[in-house]
Amino acid sequence: MVSEMIVLGIDPGTASTGYGVVQSAGSRLHALSAGVIETNAGVPLERRLAEIHGHVGDLLDRFRPAAVAIEELYFGANVRTAFAVGQARGVVLLAAGERAVPSRSYTPQQVKDAVCGHGRAGKDQVGRMVARLLGLSAVPSPDHAADALAVAICDLNRAPLERALVGAGPAA
Repeated sequence: MVSEMIVLGIDPGTASTGYGVVQSAGSRLHALSAGVIETNAGVPLERRLAEIHGHVGDLLDRFRPAAVAIEELYFGANVRTAFAVGQARGVVLLAAGERAVPSRSYTPQQVKDAVCGHGRAGKDQVGRMVARLLGLSAVPSPDHAADALAVAICDLNRAPLERALVGAGPAA
């Protein structure tokens, strides 16, 4: 029997939140959906966050993923950007929590390592590998969507190992 799992990957941001829904069937990966939730800079922050929350909730209801995989903050960004990304992460986690969907966070380096084999890969290399791993004819666009698919792939690549470790229990 082939084990199937769906993961919603998120590349958070207030202006653009990338999402990617990936299904694993055995060792095969398939993109079910990808895109970007864009909010207008002229709209008050609370309405922008509500829009992100609503769209993520719709994705969770539509695809019923087993988990949400979300990219962690990159602290190389300026403080204002870090706060905005943190707020976007918060509303994504809230949407998952409301539906009791487990969430896991990954650093950009962990995502790059899982998709490209090393944590210092460039955006173009990540996009090409995402396309290759998902059997797509072109690199997903825009970058935020490709990054979100990469986050989902990272989680799916790590899930079998984590399930095996949890199933093994503590060492005697």
